[in-house]
Amino acid sequence: MNVPPDLLNDWQHGFPLCARPYAELARVTGLAEAEVMQTLRGALADGRVSRIGGVFAPEAGGAALLVAMAVPQPRIEAVAARVSAHPGVNHNYLREHPLNLWFVITGSDVAAVESGVAELESACGLPALRLPRVRPYRVDLGFDLHRSPDDGAAQQKPQRSASTPIPASEWPLARCAEAGLPVVDRPYAAWADEIGWSEAQVIARLQAWLDAGQLKRFGVVVRHHQLGWAANAMVVWDVPDGAVNACGLALADQPGVTLAYRRARAAGWPYNLYAMVHGAQRDAAQAVIERATCAAGLTPYSRAVLFSTRCFKQTGARRFRGWDATSATAPQHEMSHAYT
Repeated sequence: MNVPPDLLNDWQHGFPLCARPYAELARVTGLAEAEVMQTLRGALADGRVSRIGGVFAPEAGGAALLVAMAVPQPRIEAVAARVSAHPGVNHNYLREHPLNLWFVITGSDVAAVESGVAELESACGLPALRLPRVRPYRVDLGFDLHRSPDDGAAQQKPQRSASTPIPASEWPLARCAEAGLPVVDRPYAAWADEIGWSEAQVIARLQAWLDAGQLKRFGVVVRHHQLGWAANAMVVWDVPDGAVNACGLALADQPGVTLAYRRARAAGWPYNLYAMVHGAQRDAAQAVIERATCAAGLTPYSRAVLFSTRCFKQTGARRFRGWDATSATAPQHEMSHAYT
């Protein structure tokens, strides 16, 4: 189904917070409300859109951990399947490096996440490298679909800092925002019925989270591969501790950088600054890397570039939804295309 580009591009941020958001999209775009809903349902079904929902600041609550394993080639399929089956794992990628399987595991707290990692180490018979986040510099703020993938993918939007975590009493709504907004006439009312709030309370609380920076954005969450950014790489640098924050902030401002974080070093892994970059092809992503490295003052420092060669799992996080031993273990969405 042909989706008008503005419907996906312009509503990655600022999605209408009103009783009938799809009617508001129809008014702005000149489409009929039924057409807006039909096209969004189609984009959700074919994978161009992951969900319509929230991207939370790391400080908003829950816990997450980046983990890496060195998996022998003959075991990649089996180990990746076991990792993807864990309900706390929301991203699981094969990358070009001896540490070749990289995944993110989320949970309601640090103890839950560590329990999940230990469970996977035991099940796979492999040690896991734990790389906790120290400071975020840029959190997912969407893809600019009006730019060529070769020009860099990231939308440049102002970033607000979250001051406080979301209280436990508000986690039911946060779980809804993680899961995604239903495409029905009054979606916020559907959430309100689910959690026992009023529609007005739901809308007001989402706006309050955005104002406080607890939500980095609320809107359409696209999948980059299906929309033209077929190559991605995680780039890591070994930056002196006294310089890493300045470099990280500069890196976060570079076109094409969609994520930038400082992470703790680990035994045998000296790197502490991370970025994600995307391009239509490998050469385009490499060009973004070279431009960003120079502009952020990172040229003097040792680095590694880990291109993705396969995506085993990509879903929304479960920081507020949580999981336990009784949770469903089947991945919510799986992909196996190259260079995703």
